[in-house]
Amino acid sequence: MDEQQQLFSSFPPVTVAEWEAKIHEDLKGADYAKKLIRKTPENISIKPYYTREDLEKLKYLDHAPATFPFARGNRTCCNSWLIRQDFKVTETEAAVEKAFTAASRGAGSIGFDLKRKGGIHYDEFRKLVTGLDSSAVQLNFITGNDAPQILDFLFKALDESGNKREAFKGAVEFDPLGHLAATGGFYYSEQDDMEAARKMMDIVLREAPSLRTLAANSHLFSDAGATVVQELAFGLSMISDYLVNLADEQRPATEVLRHMQWNLGTGSDYFMEIAKVRAARVLVSNLVSAFNPTTRITPVFIHSITTTWNKTLYDPHVNLLRLTTEAMSAVLGGCNSLLVMPFDTVYNEPTDLSERLARNIQIILREESYFNKVVDPAAGSYYIESLTDSLIHYAWELFIKIDEQGGFTKSFLSGFINGELEKTARQRLDLIASRRESLLGTNQYPAVNESVNGCINEEIAFPAANLNSEKLTEPVMPRRAAAEFEKLRLSVEKYPGHRPRVFMLTYGNLAMRLARSQFSANFFACAGYEVIDNLGFKNEKEGVDAAFAAKADIIVVCSSDDEYTGFAPEVAQLVGDRAIVVVAGAPASMEELKQKGITEFIHMRSNVLETLRHFHSKLGIQIKQ
Repeated sequence: MDEQQQLFSSFPPVTVAEWEAKIHEDLKGADYAKKLIRKTPENISIKPYYTREDLEKLKYLDHAPATFPFARGNRTCCNSWLIRQDFKVTETEAAVEKAFTAASRGAGSIGFDLKRKGGIHYDEFRKLVTGLDSSAVQLNFITGNDAPQILDFLFKALDESGNKREAFKGAVEFDPLGHLAATGGFYYSEQDDMEAARKMMDIVLREAPSLRTLAANSHLFSDAGATVVQELAFGLSMISDYLVNLADEQRPATEVLRHMQWNLGTGSDYFMEIAKVRAARVLVSNLVSAFNPTTRITPVFIHSITTTWNKTLYDPHVNLLRLTTEAMSAVLGGCNSLLVMPFDTVYNEPTDLSERLARNIQIILREESYFNKVVDPAAGSYYIESLTDSLIHYAWELFIKIDEQGGFTKSFLSGFINGELEKTARQRLDLIASRRESLLGTNQYPAVNESVNGCINEEIAFPAANLNSEKLTEPVMPRRAAAEFEKLRLSVEKYPGHRPRVFMLTYGNLAMRLARSQFSANFFACAGYEVIDNLGFKNEKEGVDAAFAAKADIIVVCSSDDEYTGFAPEVAQLVGDRAIVVVAGAPASMEELKQKGITEFIHMRSNVLETLRHFHSKLGIQIKQ
């Protein structure tokens, strides 16, 4: 018997039944589901553990990497991906200079955003193509209704510079359905927009086999608060609509897919986001196989984009940590290219520093963490494989529901998709408001002395709706989970009076007063109030006198439940109407205290956002709408 056999002979296999018996024993009668089963926003049940038995029914596990249905990706020797950076083309020379810097420092893909007012002339466009070596870096053009013209410009520029059209790699990203989602209307009409897409597809099928001309921008939905299942289903519906409108005998669905890319958002739920990229490939493969069941199918090109949903303008360097985990998820899931947004992009035009940091996140993952070395590193993980299967199942279920209503376009115009999205976003925002979900530096542990007034572009931080003059329905509204808390703090910074002062009047039981004062300090700091903590007072008068000396606007009584009965009413009587008295906690004597004139309480079940808005109102502070 070798050493390995000797080692494992001491650890006999444990069956699922044995695990379950031990868990029930340790729970001592407590409800298993309530204690150990977690429900995600996607309504997926997360078990406390997973075993090999969870994988027995997953058919796609029998397929190797680079084979249908591509759960394991489209690569067999490595996990390489394109590091992409995007730049708005307002001044052509500046955009080319930025792109050249990015390409020379690690970026393998450049995106030029051409959706500026007035469009772009050929002489300017030509500089974008000739300013970079298109054989060394992929060029992507983010377009609007001028996409057919941009495609013509591209071919003309390639011909003049002596580059072959068929060798060009990159994209002219045309997405009329994404425009419908973002603005509530088409560029011209549904028929005209799809006709433009068909003409562009016919051209690239003949002349540019490596050029992608269609994009499905489902990241719009993740930026608006969609669940992973919703983004997958909505994005798949967009792709389905394109295939229905474009695919025929001359344009097989497999060929249309080869000239398309899925711009997929990547968020903060680490393992779920790894599973999302894997599930996306399976979903598209299954969809295309319904169009061409006997034809060899190629995997969809997935371009991942970090979400703006969870990014903050207070304590913004935490965004770098969020971006890093999001980038890791996308890469481990096997994306083809990845755009890490600069950490300050949600409140300012990106700086050279923030663009460099965004690029370097990916370079570190590739060059120092070797994320590009292993094909499908998530393969065989009981948990991630189970998540992938759950996402495939639930996303396909929602996709079928949308398809039964006529597909993406009809479902969006009817309000179904936006209705589902609004419901989910509201639920997620409620979790943030009540702190059942944390945003570090925003609704938990804020940097109390931080100020952003005058340092941010409020039009970027709190954008107005992007409306089409030909709006047919309500558009998808991009949201940030932190925005409402940020408006509270910004209104305090702009308040013409002094910053509201919150005084911790601590008394009695040491453990309880410390715990409740820390909770309360964190609670009020989320609104940007100045917090004055204390070690404790001997009696009510000493505490109230100290609060008046500190010119407190709010006095928070922090003690134990038993001591509140006599102590809190005395404090309220001494304070009168000179400050707002708040009791920290939800004591059993709450009703009795209310009868004695104490009406303000903060505790673990408080909706922090609504409570802070209430105190803003009492203090006369106006909140930006």
